[in-house]
Amino acid sequence: MSENPHPRYRRRLLAALAAVPLLLVLFPPLAALAANSVTVYYQPATSWTAVNVHYAPAGGSWTTAPGVAMTADGCAGWFRKEISLGDATGVRLTFNNGSGTWDNNAGNNYLAGTGVVTVAGGTVGSAVPCGTANTAKIYYKTGWGTTYLHWAPAGGSWTTAPGAVMNETACAGWALKTVSLGGASALQATFTNGSGAWDNNSGQNYRVGAGVTTVSGGVVTGNAASPCAASPSASASASVSPSVSPSASPSPTTPATTGTMLGGDPRKDSIYFVLTARFYDGDGSNNRGGSQHTKSGNAANNDPMFRGDFKGLVDKLDYIKALGFSAVWITPVVLNRSDYDYHGYHGWDFYEVDPRLESDGASYQDLIDTAHAKGLKIYQDVVFNHSSRWGAKGLFTPTVYGVRDSQWSWYYNEKVAGKAYHPLEENATGNTYNGDLWSSTAPAGSTCPNFGLPTGAKSSEGYALYNCQWPSPTAKMFPSDLYHQCWIGNWEGEDARSCWLHEDLADFNTENATVQNYLIGAYKKYIDMGVDGFRVDTAVHIPRVTWNRKFLPALQAHLTAKYGAAKAKDFYIFGEVAAFVNDKWNRGSVNHSAQFYTWKERKEYSSDDVTAAIEQFDHENNLGTGGQPTSTNAFLSGNTYHAPDHSRFSGMNIIDMRMHMNFGDASNAFHNGKDSDDSVNDATYNTVYVDSHDYGPNKSSTRYAGGTDAWAENMTLMWTFRGIPTLYYGSEIEFKAGQKIDCGPSCPLETTGRAYYGTHLAGTVTASDFGVVGSASGAVATTLSQPLVKHLQRLNQIRRAVPALQMGQYSTEGVSGGMAYKRRYTSGSMDSFALITVSGGATFSGIPNGTYVDAVTGDTRTVTNGSLTINLNQKGNVRVYVLSQSGNPAPGKVGADTTYLK
Repeated sequence: MSENPHPRYRRRLLAALAAVPLLLVLFPPLAALAANSVTVYYQPATSWTAVNVHYAPAGGSWTTAPGVAMTADGCAGWFRKEISLGDATGVRLTFNNGSGTWDNNAGNNYLAGTGVVTVAGGTVGSAVPCGTANTAKIYYKTGWGTTYLHWAPAGGSWTTAPGAVMNETACAGWALKTVSLGGASALQATFTNGSGAWDNNSGQNYRVGAGVTTVSGGVVTGNAASPCAASPSASASASVSPSVSPSASPSPTTPATTGTMLGGDPRKDSIYFVLTARFYDGDGSNNRGGSQHTKSGNAANNDPMFRGDFKGLVDKLDYIKALGFSAVWITPVVLNRSDYDYHGYHGWDFYEVDPRLESDGASYQDLIDTAHAKGLKIYQDVVFNHSSRWGAKGLFTPTVYGVRDSQWSWYYNEKVAGKAYHPLEENATGNTYNGDLWSSTAPAGSTCPNFGLPTGAKSSEGYALYNCQWPSPTAKMFPSDLYHQCWIGNWEGEDARSCWLHEDLADFNTENATVQNYLIGAYKKYIDMGVDGFRVDTAVHIPRVTWNRKFLPALQAHLTAKYGAAKAKDFYIFGEVAAFVNDKWNRGSVNHSAQFYTWKERKEYSSDDVTAAIEQFDHENNLGTGGQPTSTNAFLSGNTYHAPDHSRFSGMNIIDMRMHMNFGDASNAFHNGKDSDDSVNDATYNTVYVDSHDYGPNKSSTRYAGGTDAWAENMTLMWTFRGIPTLYYGSEIEFKAGQKIDCGPSCPLETTGRAYYGTHLAGTVTASDFGVVGSASGAVATTLSQPLVKHLQRLNQIRRAVPALQMGQYSTEGVSGGMAYKRRYTSGSMDSFALITVSGGATFSGIPNGTYVDAVTGDTRTVTNGSLTINLNQKGNVRVYVLSQSGNPAPGKVGADTTYLK
């Protein structure tokens, strides 16, 4: 999380916690899910007498060329094959005629999920060829003269607004339209009169399945009888109007869009973390410098704070894929409001996407859909703990004192009836409209004392300051039912969960049902857009019992309704529980330790959430570190993988703060990480990184600067040890190493760890696979040629080829060596067992006999006495000896040698 104080605030800065991003994993997928399959239909572009499909399940190996034969389908010109995917939820496909002619999608392969997929003319679809009609017949109760249906099939695109006229014959008061669903099972619908009036179900859209459906007064009835069948002449009053209720976002004239998450075990992914506004500028028209543009020094560098955007991210998704990453963590997308809010942690309207990030053809939905088409997940950073200093639109906004006198007329805008804040509308000094915030007299019901009276203090410009001029928790400017009323005094005390972190971070009263519903409603919308997971900012500043009783169950219920119980568990929630210590427990306070948040409650508390939060704090604090639950979910039993027990899992996974804090060197992080794993519900789901947009190791305020060899070693450990490896943008070339990570508007962004990365990405790049560059030109080609980039690409390739490195439990039993461990993952017929040693040699005793093949060198060893010794002496190098078994062969050498992997 990031906070940037208002430069004119009369501050009370309390050890400002740089808004630390929060990691939270909602309901990680369990092992041993039911086997998945996909039925592939293929239509050759020219006449082939035979067709083979050559495929590789996600994370698995390719079939032996030319693949397996497809069967001619009853639908002329089509061939069909059902493919078992095991526990994979996707597959790469190519096709050939068995005689040397191939269709590999111009070198990109075809990507498919489960269920039904059709491939014809280079296009991937999901409708069974020559299938039976699949239609939705929709009756809508209306008083409009003309009614339009605006719709999108599940997983498909919206019609062009206003949609299609509902002009089929129906009885009075009803409009009728029949829609073909193709291969979809349902659609989303909204209705309009074509002249600006919309019914979008209060911003939720209507969900309609196949068959006959009626929509009347906001009520959807599926499998309904025709309302016109019994009495075709029945009439309705001409005054009847549709149920239309405006919503904060999307507006009635812009129906909500929808998408579907990719799914699959999140441990199979590696994560690339970007500050969207600082990554790549795809559209200069939405750049904004803000009121601090000149003072910060950004203007001198022609470097507006909002510079990167979704269009730029879309343009460079192939760069991220070429590095080998399959998930992208982006900073918050909600509409922000403060003087320096490019980072996204000053949320103002949680129901609207910030327009400084969007462009025509590059909306947030476009980003999600494009990323998914490339096989990349989107993890959205979300904030439940606080809003902007000006509150949250639709919940509460404080009215502050302001007067347009000789000193302050430059700051306070003239009030304009009906006008509201819009971040794209800046004046010459970078200020946005604030006439909606201030009053020169105390508003009705104001509880802020001495409203508008001088405080006796002066601003930095020498202007008189007044009571109630700036938001503050202790000035009674915010209602106590919606916002907390105190500053944090003890970072390991109960007040760390119920008071303000900083003046820019107005602390929600998350134990209040109105606040809970506001936030849950907002984040359901992004789930409906198809995001793949949430990184939860400042999770430690909300009581665990509130997460466990309110937020996590609500999100799980919505995911289950959308995806079903099994796929809902693929949604990855990882929380930022910021414990900036090197020890297992945060200064002895279990309530403020990261692993604490991975567990369910073990006691019933008061039904009142405020009371329950105190009860939980006291109960767990009294139990202490010795009274906390333990787990073996991350550990092998000898050499054997065992089914993990997630029955006590809270639904939230964590950023591995202990490894992060101890990443001064890789060995230190490794040994400290191991020491904490028995107190985490399942550490194989931990998000692991070296540094971020907030801190480096040991709470350093600068980006990691240990050197290229050390970075290579860090990456090697993260990509082969338990947990999900995560890299902050630019670390692949040691971008801004040693620079201060964040200094707010007191220095130019270019001199910080949040500098603009786009100059290194100029040019073109395509990825032919994960970790494989298809083509590149310009500056980005130079970036991709760097030794550390090559190292990263190969690590991603190796990790994707060895399931034990992705999802395996680990053990150091019978292992001698510095950073050495064995890992195994078993699920159904899959059994992956690997011996790993990083930077130095190791001996593995008591291991299964058999043939082991190193994924780095291809070296083959036959073990007959249960022991294998590996010689290695190079920082950053690794050996990954995989046991080759019947049905689970070792992949052999993966990728080409690099400076560090050879």
